[in-house]
Amino acid sequence: MPYVYLSAAHKSSGKTTLTLGLARALKHRGRRVQVFKKGPDYIDPIWHAQASGLPCYNLDFRLMQRDEIDNLFARHAGSADIGLIEGNKGLYDGMDLEGSDSNAALAKQLDAPVVLVLDCQGTTRGVAPLLMGYRAFDPKVKLAGVILNKVAGPRHEDKLRSSIEHYTDLKIIGSLPRQRELEIVERHLGLIPGNEAHEAEAKIEAIADQVAAHVDLAAFEQIARQAPALATPSAMPPSTATPLRIGIVRDRAFGFYYQEDLDALAAENVELVAIDALRDTALPDVAGLIVGGGFPEVFLDELAANASLRTDIKRAAEAGLPVYAECGGLMYLAQAIRWQGRSAEMVGLLPGVAVMGERPVGRGYAEVRSTGQGPFAPAAGRLVPAHEFHYSHLEDVTPSPIYAYDVTRGHGIDGRHDGIVHKNVLASYCHFRGAGPNGWIKRFVDHARQIARNNSAARAA
Repeated sequence: MPYVYLSAAHKSSGKTTLTLGLARALKHRGRRVQVFKKGPDYIDPIWHAQASGLPCYNLDFRLMQRDEIDNLFARHAGSADIGLIEGNKGLYDGMDLEGSDSNAALAKQLDAPVVLVLDCQGTTRGVAPLLMGYRAFDPKVKLAGVILNKVAGPRHEDKLRSSIEHYTDLKIIGSLPRQRELEIVERHLGLIPGNEAHEAEAKIEAIADQVAAHVDLAAFEQIARQAPALATPSAMPPSTATPLRIGIVRDRAFGFYYQEDLDALAAENVELVAIDALRDTALPDVAGLIVGGGFPEVFLDELAANASLRTDIKRAAEAGLPVYAECGGLMYLAQAIRWQGRSAEMVGLLPGVAVMGERPVGRGYAEVRSTGQGPFAPAAGRLVPAHEFHYSHLEDVTPSPIYAYDVTRGHGIDGRHDGIVHKNVLASYCHFRGAGPNGWIKRFVDHARQIARNNSAARAA
């Protein structure tokens, strides 16, 4: 299957906008487009899925083994007509000095041709040495083309093209003018998620129209065909376990879920029952509950007004319902959320009030060591990679809770601990990969299934 890695010299170059436009424009050409996103991003994949019509998958060196990346990529790219991999930050950026976790490293691992999106604001001839340096820095990276972005006008474009064509042999496959109306509104964690933006579909179509008008899509597809044949992925064995219904809060307030994790839940023979915390007034009949991250602070009034659902969730959890929550989910399960001088009651299941600040409290990759506490926590002493990005912290956390994790990198709840344990509830600020041999999904589902069996046996008796 043809595929392309979209990267840039630095962050905020317009990669996400270009990826959205390319996904929808190629879809309009009759292509089945599969999008991937490097790193622990939740928001961009929501937009990508809407643009392409297919779920977007994350590829992450910190949370996945290299063979897991290869297998996930081959499984989902192999069923599409073309694949788009959007990088994060710049092509050579990463936490490791040697670049082992960079976009360049992932592009080399996937043997993907790279198209560089250049933010051309304030530069003309200077793009040539930039591109020459990027090509020379690692000749193993297949730098195959350039898309000029945020171009001021025809004169600016002529100067850029002349410099690139004179000093390099890189193909310019597109040149997009600077247009503020195509920019997606941002908030404290980045872009506003597509599941919130009522105008998301119109925005994607407008971006796709500009991409179709200013990018040579045939040339782009020709570059994609430089990618090698994919290896045959290993099959996911079907589950023979008893079917299980698990609720998942998934709405405008809570939408941060990895598609790979949703697939892993389905592979465990789990039926996910969608719950809208803004509108559904009762908790359905489920054997467990998942509350992912999101922006509960933006929906304080609606969440607070839905007292019947909050009461249902608290009553069920106190009665032993297994609940897994991350970040925004933890905030929802707390006593209240305070933001911008306003306060609203939440579920009231966990100690503490979630208080929103002006600056990030925890940001980036994290690592925790399991204390072994909690019904479905990892074995004591195990180090677990994670990531976090939150502007809130907990205040008035009394009485002192039981914690599932000691933080070895990052902030968590208080800089030392994360993962509040209460009965069969585990709620953390850190986000964890649920799939894979070390993920939380298998432990959570097994625990929920055992409780469901015990409850069934008790009713029968």
